[in-house]
Amino acid sequence: MGLEFGTEPGQTLLDDDEKEGLLIPTIATRAELDEFEQQNIEQAIQWSLTRRLKQQDIFAEAFVKELHKRMYKEVWAWAGQYRHTNKNIGVDKWQIPTELKMLLDDTTYWAANKVYEPDELAIRFKHRIVSIHCFPNGNGRHSRLAADIIIDKIYKQPVFTWGANNLSHTSDIRTTYLKALRAADAGNYAPLLSFARS
Repeated sequence: MGLEFGTEPGQTLLDDDEKEGLLIPTIATRAELDEFEQQNIEQAIQWSLTRRLKQQDIFAEAFVKELHKRMYKEVWAWAGQYRHTNKNIGVDKWQIPTELKMLLDDTTYWAANKVYEPDELAIRFKHRIVSIHCFPNGNGRHSRLAADIIIDKIYKQPVFTWGANNLSHTSDIRTTYLKALRAADAGNYAPLLSFARS
């Protein structure tokens, strides 16, 4: 396959087996892939934001996997399945279930004990789940939608704007987003919180 995946800054590289999971063999360019993925993601947004979801539903492994599956099931055979390879980001592939369980337990505790304000809880969840990097690809988009679901369903507040969603591969907004993620990696969540509402 001549199409290259994950070659832009901030993207995850796919191995050959993962590339073989592409369900639409006519895709020939990155732009076509992005278009098909975005159509699938729009369906997942409709599915998630129009459902009645409780906190215990959202902070559950089954939901995390189902959300990813809904976002990519028409494009990738491995949608909703944990990655089987190690990547340039994320925990070791064998640690994914354990790390995700700890995150879900921590987030449940944070919410029950009002450890963080709603925006910060959602953004900390988003940052940590993308740091785990559960899936072969789509982790950033998955984490942003998960944060939107948390802020909408649990806290009844408007979803995040994410720099007005212009996170295309070469935009200045994406550069700002990646810098905010690196700041959060170092423990400073302020830039990511600000970006999420920009």
